[in-house]
Amino acid sequence: MLYYNQKGERKMAIKKIVLDMDGTIANLYGVEGWLDMLLAKDTTPYEIADPIYEMDELNKCLIDLKNVGFQIAIVSWCAKNGDAEYNLRTKKAKIQWLKKYNVPVDEIHIVKYGTPKSFCIEGEAILIDDEASNRKEWCHGDTIDANKNFLKDLKKLLDR
Repeated sequence: MLYYNQKGERKMAIKKIVLDMDGTIANLYGVEGWLDMLLAKDTTPYEIADPIYEMDELNKCLIDLKNVGFQIAIVSWCAKNGDAEYNLRTKKAKIQWLKKYNVPVDEIHIVKYGTPKSFCIEGEAILIDDEASNRKEWCHGDTIDANKNFLKDLKKLLDR
């Protein structure tokens, strides 16, 4: 399948899974006092959030998808009140979280709050996100609601 990027260049479609972090793979909202900490420009919630899924199972599924040709991307927002300095610290904290849990990613986009996630990705991709507005805005293909167990949906992709 072919598509044209924003520069008008002809490209081959890439099978790609795009994961949100907060509320999708990282349980930010389960960290006690998370909102007050973010308002105080404290990155601790991003650093200490537990994974939502058993990470061995999620990572195995992601690796299996990579083995059949999928790329794995992360697109996650910084905090709503973030200035440039806080956003940089947030980006570092989120990347460290991904490394801590050995998430097998090909690309990472930690962007300013409210940036349309579709702006970060080219080509065909499946977005997995807990926010309905992000899924509604997505223009690169299918979406999966991360408020449900999306591992089942990922495993179905392996059966195609």
